Amino acid sequence: MTLLDSMPTDCVVSAWNEWDRLREMVVGTAVGANYEPTEPGSRPQRRGGREGNPFPTGPKPQHVIDQANEELQGLVQLLQDWDVVVRRPSPVDFSTQLVSPDFSVENQYCAVCPRDVLITVGSEIIEAPMSRRARFFEYLPYRDIVRGYWKQDQNVRWTAAPKPSMHDRMYRQEFWEWPLVERHKRMHDFEFCVTQEEVLFDAADASRFGNDIIIQESMTTNRAGIEWLRRHLQDRGIRVHAVHFPLDLFPSHIDCTFVPLRPGLILTNPERPILEGEDKLFLDSGWKLVDAPQPSLTNDQMPEFCQSSKWLSMNVLSLSPDVVICEENEHELHELLSREGLEVLTIPFRGVYEFGGSLHCATWDVRREGKGEDLLGISS
Repeated sequence: MTLLDSMPTDCVVSAWNEWDRLREMVVGTAVGANYEPTEPGSRPQRRGGREGNPFPTGPKPQHVIDQANEELQGLVQLLQDWDVVVRRPSPVDFSTQLVSPDFSVENQYCAVCPRDVLITVGSEIIEAPMSRRARFFEYLPYRDIVRGYWKQDQNVRWTAAPKPSMHDRMYRQEFWEWPLVERHKRMHDFEFCVTQEEVLFDAADASRFGNDIIIQESMTTNRAGIEWLRRHLQDRGIRVHAVHFPLDLFPSHIDCTFVPLRPGLILTNPERPILEGEDKLFLDSGWKLVDAPQPSLTNDQMPEFCQSSKWLSMNVLSLSPDVVICEENEHELHELLSREGLEVLTIPFRGVYEFGGSLHCATWDVRREGKGEDLLGISS
């Protein structure tokens, strides 16, 4: 049993995994969203062979924002129908330029994806040290919510990981110029557009398995970030394991690659298998790894300004170990999950894709039933 295991079950903040019965959640908003700017940590490109035109800058069109907000509100309604308390971030104008002693960026991004910014580990809320300049202040829309939880319950821990400088030395800018042959040659080096100079991780690169957390090394999470998280949590008996997916040449966020659905069942990406030998952690503990079917969209059919892959199809949200929410068009995935004994709820969500995520990305689970457990065959 860990220290956090002993916390009262009625804590206002308590979540140990990705699947226990959901009780409270934050859902993002597209209000004030801008196009993500070009910077050392991001080179946004158009989809569908339209790379010749420059990527837009400034605020996104209102009709695009409205469609995403309509779909986000549909998710809010579904969650409330299942007796989930839902909170929303404060509105922010993301068109503001950022200037610091070490960097500047013409505008910010959006508050659609709280999963990238925040993670709940037991009764602790951790703010991630985002790797992109345009996302430096993305925690601000959630600060009133987090502060409210902290004031309400003395058991709530609130931690902000070290803020990075965003200096040029934090980035490996030649990464963007590597041809595909060079990327394949380097794929087992796991060196991407961020260096190891500073502590960096996006919360969406981590996935919780009770007293264990897995986190992928990626374009948004470096080894220093993984080490910081490991040291931060180890005294409480929470173990952090780095995982790798070498065929993903632009990895960012694990929830389109390796998605635990309930104890013993993980949805996997057939184009991004886990590094040989790292699957042992799960297979030796009796977990079943099931490949997701091909998405209903190809990469070229994704929204023109979406920076995520077709595998947003896997970005599902669990309401409980038996109930999962999926995007309404992913019929083959619905059938697969139904065969695995899950009740599948569906809603439209493709309008949110342009903002960098789907159902899991657009949410941050604050409270789920259950407690810390050893689910990967490791005891402290």
